[in-house]
Amino acid sequence: MASPRYLPMEAVSANAIPKGEGWRYEPKWDGFRCLAFKDGEKVELHSKSAKLLTAAFPEIADALRALKPATFVLDGELVIPVNGVLSFDHLLVRFTRSGVGSRQQAAEHPAVLFVFDILTDDAETLASEPLSSRRARLERFAELYVAGDKGAIRLSPATTDIEVARMWLELAGTSLDGVVAKRLDLPYQPGTSKGMLKIKRLRTVDCVVGGVIYGGSKTAVSHILLGLYEGDLLHFIGSAPLRASEGKKLAAIIADAIEPPGFTGRKPGQVMTQFRHRIGEWHPLKPVLVAEVQYDHFTRGRFRHGAKFLRWRPDKNAGDCITAQLRQ
Repeated sequence: MASPRYLPMEAVSANAIPKGEGWRYEPKWDGFRCLAFKDGEKVELHSKSAKLLTAAFPEIADALRALKPATFVLDGELVIPVNGVLSFDHLLVRFTRSGVGSRQQAAEHPAVLFVFDILTDDAETLASEPLSSRRARLERFAELYVAGDKGAIRLSPATTDIEVARMWLELAGTSLDGVVAKRLDLPYQPGTSKGMLKIKRLRTVDCVVGGVIYGGSKTAVSHILLGLYEGDLLHFIGSAPLRASEGKKLAAIIADAIEPPGFTGRKPGQVMTQFRHRIGEWHPLKPVLVAEVQYDHFTRGRFRHGAKFLRWRPDKNAGDCITAQLRQ
């Protein structure tokens, strides 16, 4: 099978769920986007960036190969349920160790492909049809060939009821990443489309600044390193970038506060960030500075996607910045 015949239709970020007729809402799963191509016995799974994922998810490839139609293209989200919730960390292991022990990992924690669009069905091209028609064809496809909510391939829910969408958004933070809103009248549009919106439930938390990363010189801070207390230990939980102007002001303020150890629990070099990267050179700071930041997911003791700096909290005692805040 050659390069993908389709590139994914991608959403634009929005602050709120759009109202009115003509919108369909879907849960935004906490997983990896995947385009699945089948042509006879040949099956390929492609990531959003067209990276080949077939070897990393052999159980999904097997399940697609077993479906009766000889040819189809499905769009969906790869997830891995673990102990009743979706585990992004298990997905990262598959993604970063593609093909290495994938069969064993699949046996221990099998993946699921939630399907939300169909672009080709038995060699009939559907991408130019409106979403309302494609969804009807997908539901028919699922009714005929997909084994309900127990198999490796599952139909992702969809609704035109905004109250259901709002409920999904309230549940975001574990298995759900938010809500996707799609225009019912649009064809499939590869690339970013204003007819497809993603809405996430963002949270805020006050964190201790336990260290900094400078830019090209020590005249400006590029990132603040964030921590929360568990008992007497200050654990590193992630970072947030600063605007250039804010970074210059901070560098001048903290010149006399650069002092070890910074973090007394988990340190930046010990904690994996997104896609298993580690923080490089950093400078410890006295635990006196508190910052309010915005984040979406907190898993395994860290912000998954980093955080966004909002404001300084000179009124907040650093000792009050504890991990229990994240469970409120």
